[in-house]
Amino acid sequence: MELIGLKINEYLDVLKSGEPTPGGGSASALIGAQGMALLIMACDLTLGREKYSEYFDVCRKTKVHAQIILSAIVKHIDDDAKAYNMLFNAYKMPKETESDKQSRTAAINAGTEASIRIPMSVMNLAHEGLQLISGLAGKINPNTLSDLGVAALNLSSCIKGAWLNVKINLPGIADETLAKHYHSESENLYHDSDKIADEVFRSIVNEMA
Repeated sequence: MELIGLKINEYLDVLKSGEPTPGGGSASALIGAQGMALLIMACDLTLGREKYSEYFDVCRKTKVHAQIILSAIVKHIDDDAKAYNMLFNAYKMPKETESDKQSRTAAINAGTEASIRIPMSVMNLAHEGLQLISGLAGKINPNTLSDLGVAALNLSSCIKGAWLNVKINLPGIADETLAKHYHSESENLYHDSDKIADEVFRSIVNEMA
């Protein structure tokens, strides 16, 4: 079942069910996709309006970049669920023989790494999205400021949610070097994104005052 093919009410029904997926990781990616869609909308509502012609160049470039991010982050809505299912199924593998144990351990390691790698990618993508919003400060149709603010809030929530999914899976990483890398990178992304999101939101609120 592909999550991105579901209607909103169908997705919510699956999300609230007792099924292991989708969970917080997929939901975080969806929030990020929503933020990117709002950013693209703000660009489109600026382009083509001659009174904002001085912003056309930056909006065109931002829109192209945002569309690439949107496509990637939408894919991760399902990727995250697939990664968790890998891990979930790995823990159910037999462990009667030594060969069974080795296969099970390898599958658990692969599932754990995927369950970290996907939300890490989501964090990076949403961080890029926040940087794009920051670059539009004072260069966008002012009627879209509230939408742009909601976009920033969505991306900030996306990053925080993805970060939680990284953190909960980190103890399962057997490779200490890799675990330290993921820990350091995710911490840096979280803190930098939080700073950007706060600055962007304050800037938007001040511009609306």
